[in-house]
Amino acid sequence: MKICQVEKPLVATHRIAGLEHRHLQVVLDGSSQLVAVDAIGCTPGDWVICVGSSAAREAAGSKEYPSDLTIVGIIDYWEEGA
Repeated sequence: MKICQVEKPLVATHRIAGLEHRHLQVVLDGSSQLVAVDAIGCTPGDWVICVGSSAAREAAGSKEYPSDLTIVGIIDYWEEGA
């Protein structure tokens, strides 16, 4: 699992069949920008818990889902750098 901060939504109108109707977010992992499937409905600025690999696919809804990073929780309290 990773702790990331949601930077902004990502809009992509042309997607493969498995990615339809899924919200995507740009998240910051340190200084790296990553794209994550938003399985819970977060907003920019939220600190979130992300899972990767097969856990990301299952959290997004299916083992066949084409995701390697999925947001699975919003952190209620987080002190960056603590």
